[in-house]
Amino acid sequence: MKKQFYTNPFLVLLVAALAVACGGEQNDKAAQLKELKGQQAEIANKIKALEAELAKTNPAAENVKTKDVSLAELQPRPFDHYVQTQGTVEAIDNILVSAKTMGIITQVFVREGDVVSKGQTLAQIDNSLTLRGIEEVKSGLELATTVYNRQKNLWDQKIGTEVQYLQAKNNKESLERRLATLNEQLDMSRIKSPINGSVDEVEVKIGQNAAPGAPAFRVVSNDKLKLKANISEAYASDIKKGNKAVVTFGDLNKTITAQITFVGKTINQLSRTFPIEVALTSSNDFRPNMTGEIKVIFHSEPSAVVVPVNVVQDINGQKVVYTAEASGDKLSAKKNVVEVVGIYGSFAQIKGLKAGDKIVTVGYQGLNDGERLKI
Repeated sequence: MKKQFYTNPFLVLLVAALAVACGGEQNDKAAQLKELKGQQAEIANKIKALEAELAKTNPAAENVKTKDVSLAELQPRPFDHYVQTQGTVEAIDNILVSAKTMGIITQVFVREGDVVSKGQTLAQIDNSLTLRGIEEVKSGLELATTVYNRQKNLWDQKIGTEVQYLQAKNNKESLERRLATLNEQLDMSRIKSPINGSVDEVEVKIGQNAAPGAPAFRVVSNDKLKLKANISEAYASDIKKGNKAVVTFGDLNKTITAQITFVGKTINQLSRTFPIEVALTSSNDFRPNMTGEIKVIFHSEPSAVVVPVNVVQDINGQKVVYTAEASGDKLSAKKNVVEVVGIYGSFAQIKGLKAGDKIVTVGYQGLNDGERLKI
């Protein structure tokens, strides 16, 4: 059976009346808000005008908001452009010493830390066969020398034949050359230090077999030291031999000045760097493989405008430094767009300011152009 719905006309009229009333109330509130905002703007303008007039007639009554700042006057100063990196100390004379001949070590004369001189014997290789050979040759040489001297005397007196004299001479000289060779072999059985320095490593022991090319000792000299570092290829055209360098060894609390003695021509394909070397003064404080911080100065400005790097702000893509300008007894902030030439350490060289300008060093954050300042 189909249902039927009946609508009460009085109920419909009541709902419509309520809707009209609510809409009218919202419109009234919007109108009131618009009117009040207009009055607020008008009152603010009147207050501003009255304050301006009052400030002209009575400056002491002016109440202007100021910001506390600190200032610094710019003075031109020398400024270095440099690149900074880490370097490693290397000894130029850092030599692995090996034997010149094969044999069994019979004696070791030094230990780690011993100071040695050039040519000093560090170890002895078994040379018994060579010594016996020398004794035999010396005995034969003694006889050959006697025969030669007698044959020479006879030949000088035109006695005997020239062949006998030449044979005696040849025999003697042959034995002399043989003796010299054995003496060289005897000398090769001694492992000697090629430089003045100290023994850093001892790799052999008595009874051990020595062989040419096998490390036996490491001898290091601190007389010739260098610091080696790698520089980014971005500075390839700036870094040159002879540039001044400042090397700091933090562990030693020591800073020295030096010069670049070598600049590599090849760029490393992996690190995109090139090597440099700095000659170091002789010192017992420096050790091979010690690290140090190196600043290579590739350009120096004798008179540059320099500011602390933190006062340079990046505002809307511009580099900005605020200065203080005086107007009577009042100070106001001035916004200056500058060009940063270079940043090195905690300072930046800039263009756009001049000597005598007073820059804001404290309180520059959030500062606006023309804002009143208080020192």
